[in-house]
Amino acid sequence: MESDEWVCDFAFAVDIMQKLNELNTKLQGKGIFAHELYLEVKAFQWKLGLFAKQLNEQKFIHFPLLKTQSVTQESSDKYSSQLMALQKEFIRRFADFKAVEGLFDLLNSPLACDIETTTEELQIELIHLQADNSLKMMFESKPLVEFYASLHAKSFKI
Repeated sequence: MESDEWVCDFAFAVDIMQKLNELNTKLQGKGIFAHELYLEVKAFQWKLGLFAKQLNEQKFIHFPLLKTQSVTQESSDKYSSQLMALQKEFIRRFADFKAVEGLFDLLNSPLACDIETTTEELQIELIHLQADNSLKMMFESKPLVEFYASLHAKSFKI
């Protein structure tokens, strides 16, 4: 029995490490904005909650190695608790990003943001940005990096 439990524990560890490795890979590279990194981390936090719920219900669809084992409810509960603890740790470690989530939304979609809810320092610039049809077309046709690089520094401090 202990042997089976060890194999299940190992399968769970390999499956979750694979998911952590996938996240790590998504967070690497050049030309990635902070809001894109935060999006990946935030999505992973949500996935951890989903995984925990599903494991608690003995649904192993996202855990291919664990799915091949005979997992007891007790082990499923243990893995679910471990995932919830991991989710809480991610939330704690990325709390600073959560605090600036509104700015990330502004950076990602300056044409769709509500001017009234932005900081007073940015409202005038956003009005000009949202009113300029050529800037709208540029935003829709260029990568975000190129769009922001093309804005005139004196006119836009975003």
